[in-house]
Amino acid sequence: MSFEVHAQGAVHVFDCFSCAIHRMAPICEHCRVQVIGQGVEADGHWYCGAHCARAEGKAGIVDKA
Repeated sequence: MSFEVHAQGAVHVFDCFSCAIHRMAPICEHCRVQVIGQGVEADGHWYCGAHCARAEGKAGIVDKA
């Protein structure tokens, strides 16, 4: 059985949840890893964690560990 994901005006059709996760996950703008689970959004940009956000010059970002 397939399902649809509606995001940002587009419709994506998947037949498994893992494919949907990998297709829809944002990409860290510093190290280019897919952000699956916890990530950091700063000024409209996605990072895998505070370290990458700080490396891109984002101030005041901390991990909640």
